[in-house]
Amino acid sequence: MSKVLNMDIEADKPRPEQQGEVKEKQYGLFSKVFLSRHGKHLLGTTSTWFLLNIAFYSQNLFQKDIFSAIGWIPKAATMNAIEEVFTIARAQTLIALCSTVPGYWFTVALIDVIGRFAIQLIGFFFMTVFMFALAFPYNHWKLPENRIGFVVMYSLTFFFANFGPNATTFVVPAEIFPARLRSTCHGISAAAGKLGAIVGAFGFLYLAQSQDPTKTDAGYGPGIGVKNSLIALGVINFLGLLFTFLVPESKGKSLEEMSGENNEETSRN
Repeated sequence: MSKVLNMDIEADKPRPEQQGEVKEKQYGLFSKVFLSRHGKHLLGTTSTWFLLNIAFYSQNLFQKDIFSAIGWIPKAATMNAIEEVFTIARAQTLIALCSTVPGYWFTVALIDVIGRFAIQLIGFFFMTVFMFALAFPYNHWKLPENRIGFVVMYSLTFFFANFGPNATTFVVPAEIFPARLRSTCHGISAAAGKLGAIVGAFGFLYLAQSQDPTKTDAGYGPGIGVKNSLIALGVINFLGLLFTFLVPESKGKSLEEMSGENNEETSRN
């Protein structure tokens, strides 16, 4: 600005009576002020992102194992490498085109209509419902005539993941925290999500192993089986639903309003 206007510009110095207000406004991440104003919000964004990624990544990475367990695609041992890659890619592409991608588009269309909180709550709710609906009557879905029904309901869990917390857990932390701490809080929330992805990837790999030691994959011990693993994922989704109530709605509000900075300005004036 000094170069454009060809004049010297000095920043205004706060008046003595403003010193305490400036100090109050510049509270840090580990301060009591942040804890009282945004502590539960940070707990909400980290926990929901963590829980979502446990469920979402375990489902994504081990689709082939679930589809093989119900007989929708052949066992790997019955195919050569090229056939296996083609069969798995075809199944995963079908899931993506029919559920994952449409879920994102629904979020884009409705996120400013029904709000972030509602979308996240709806997503976790239906992920829980469909996961339990698959898990408890699991033997019913394994029957040849019911396999397509299993695939349809399993696809709906991906639809409501993307029309739900898989989109909102990324959006909300970028809106509800003070500007100077926003990227830090978003990073903490994202790190919790990546930790959830690790837990989901490795946890499901071991848990989904058959309870019969003779039917486990080479190098793995007995697990709790696919049915009980799906029940566990349903419980995780339900916990995500409960922690969603710690996250505020940010639809239609400015970043300053969500972070409470507008209130600070009003109180000083």
